[in-house]
Amino acid sequence: MQSSGHRFRDIEHHPLLAENDSYDSSSSEADMADRVWFIRDGCGMVCAVMTWFLVVYADFVVTFVMLLPSKDFWYSVINGVLFNCLAVLALSSHLRTMLTDPGAVPKGNATKEYMESLQLKPGEVIYKCPKCCSIKPERAHHCSICKRCIRKMDHHCPWVNNCVGEKNQRFFVLFTMYIALISAYALILCGFQFFSCVRGQWTECSDFSPPVTVILMVFLCLEGFLFLTFTAVMFGTQIHSICNDETEIERLKSEKPTWERRLRWEGMKSVFGGQPSLLWINPFAGFRIRQLLLRAKKGGPEFSV
Repeated sequence: MQSSGHRFRDIEHHPLLAENDSYDSSSSEADMADRVWFIRDGCGMVCAVMTWFLVVYADFVVTFVMLLPSKDFWYSVINGVLFNCLAVLALSSHLRTMLTDPGAVPKGNATKEYMESLQLKPGEVIYKCPKCCSIKPERAHHCSICKRCIRKMDHHCPWVNNCVGEKNQRFFVLFTMYIALISAYALILCGFQFFSCVRGQWTECSDFSPPVTVILMVFLCLEGFLFLTFTAVMFGTQIHSICNDETEIERLKSEKPTWERRLRWEGMKSVFGGQPSLLWINPFAGFRIRQLLLRAKKGGPEFSV
């Protein structure tokens, strides 16, 4: 076990503590929280755009190919409103997952001065990440894409172009849930539409020609099946992890818990906040437009990785 003095010397001469990457002790975490979080990763941005495109495509096929040409007015209105509401909730959850700080540890805070301010007891051990030169909290893991240590990091998801961690796991769970719901909904509507078209011998079935209608609906069925399978599995995995207070990384590494586990409802309440209510499934809860605009103005490379 290294002594505190040896640990200070190691940090003082650590190559990652370059002049351009030093930690400014005057900047508090509250100030950092006022900045916009966005990962500049090419693969992640492409996947995020593809996610939006596929949801918009599904909405287009459901609305303009299946519902608007229908002769049943209330069938079109009710299903159109429900599907579009679910689509808005899914995309809103995606945005909040992508643009929310997942629990990043301040970069380069493992300085001699900062460690001395912690007033550590003799022999007390703390961990330092050699990659981002930060003091590593318990259960934090380094993400090579975000280039940060993330508190309670579950995994890095390219589809949301962000890590899933302590602060945005709730939005990721909502994203997987709403995508699974609209995928299942689209498959059901496709089944009804195929039945209606076959029964009516494809006459007045859609404003598009029968071949185009079939192609659009087949692609939607493939998309719906794939997304339903993927997101349903992810949703179940996330709920299981939350109820067991165990991240995916901890499960894969078979790490023995050194923390006091919050099981089942306690874990759910810690992630979703408070007692069960409709706020749990509302991705807009806690959203403030004015605060977002202020964060966008501050910006800065710190939270635009």
